[in-house]
Amino acid sequence: MLPVCRACRAPRPGPRCLRTAPLLVAEPLRNSGRFTMGDVLAYRMRQRPVRTAAGTSTIVVSIFYLLAQMAGAGVLVSLLLGISSDTGKILIVALVGILMILYVTIGGMKGTTWVQMVKAVLLIAGTLLITFLVLLKYDFNVSELLGKAAENSGQGAAFLEPGLKYGVDAVSKLDFLSLGIALVLGTAGLPHILIRFYTVPTAKAARKSVNWAIGIIGAFYLMTIALGFGAAAIVGPDAVKASNPAGNTAAPLLALHVGGADSAGGAILLAVISAVAFATILAVVAGLTLASSSSFAHDIYANVIRRGQATEQEEVRAARWATVFIGIVSIALGALARDLNVAGLVALAFAVAASANLPTILYSLFWKRFTTSGALWSIYGGLFASVFLVMFSPVVSGQASSMFPGVDFAWFPLSNPGIISIPLGFLLGWLGSVLGREKPDEGKYAELEVKSLTGVGAH
Repeated sequence: MLPVCRACRAPRPGPRCLRTAPLLVAEPLRNSGRFTMGDVLAYRMRQRPVRTAAGTSTIVVSIFYLLAQMAGAGVLVSLLLGISSDTGKILIVALVGILMILYVTIGGMKGTTWVQMVKAVLLIAGTLLITFLVLLKYDFNVSELLGKAAENSGQGAAFLEPGLKYGVDAVSKLDFLSLGIALVLGTAGLPHILIRFYTVPTAKAARKSVNWAIGIIGAFYLMTIALGFGAAAIVGPDAVKASNPAGNTAAPLLALHVGGADSAGGAILLAVISAVAFATILAVVAGLTLASSSSFAHDIYANVIRRGQATEQEEVRAARWATVFIGIVSIALGALARDLNVAGLVALAFAVAASANLPTILYSLFWKRFTTSGALWSIYGGLFASVFLVMFSPVVSGQASSMFPGVDFAWFPLSNPGIISIPLGFLLGWLGSVLGREKPDEGKYAELEVKSLTGVGAH
């Protein structure tokens, strides 16, 4: 007898389980795979092509996310050291990348896990402290805080109303919708999130981990409201932009001002929050690099190049070389993106993950007619569409805040391609399956279904 879902009492995840994409896939992925997303796909499809596609997608998504982290690290260290030259910022990005390569190569999964655990505690504690100090400054009068933020923003009452950034015209509204879709769906396709599902001991632990993560992240997002309005009210938009045009230094500057800009308390609080932010960046960078290098070593090297004949030592060696390569690429791209908004770059990574990885994962787990052709169409199609649209979007060229502000070859008007590329990824997965000549292996699907729902034979 199959186990029932706790949320809806159905023999498989039901409608109430669709509250978040990670909650939908956490248990089945943990039960179905061993190390990477490629393990899940290869269970019922042709190994070499799907593992190649899964590995490629994992590496590309990881590099997009690493881009944001490298840019954030460069901004943070530049603020602490007072470096304003482009050469200095590029050197900082390079040093952070080298640190990341050494850390992942030496520390591995255990070291990465410990850093992520410590980072989570420090991040929540630091955010709580700054939120408390911001509210204390206004005697916990939220109305006064909002009023001061609106006054300092230069936008007046419009600062507190929706639509100031994403409601100007139809294009900006579509961009906001695209951003929302990418953030909601992209989480379940991010490589450093997926790899964590395979490390928990049981499916129950995977579900519990996701529930805890949802609660903690939700609380953190609520606190960022106080941080954002606090930065506008206390620091002021002009001071933030003077420090960094993309606004990436708002939180550290807020810590400096609430602690006393001209006192030792402000300097200490700035150092503490900057250390927390740097630990957060290091943890995310380590997780992403570990996920992408593991996918290369396990999926591409061991199962495609060596056809399953690689030893464990050879896989580890391949993973280390992949770490070096991915680190070098991330340093180069991070140097180019050093002046871009970090939040926007993260949203792009979510869009690419949701376009290439999520459709394939859901189809593989829940659609018995899904085939190898469908998986390849979905991964490569979603990946190409999202990256292609980003290349010709305002993120790369055409605006003062673009990666290449001096040129303009942007014809795609949206900054986030999710509204186009995510549905396209799902559509291509369906088309590739129904139009391809390959017949789905329904027997393998039945085995995968039982395995994903019960955990029989997992790990």
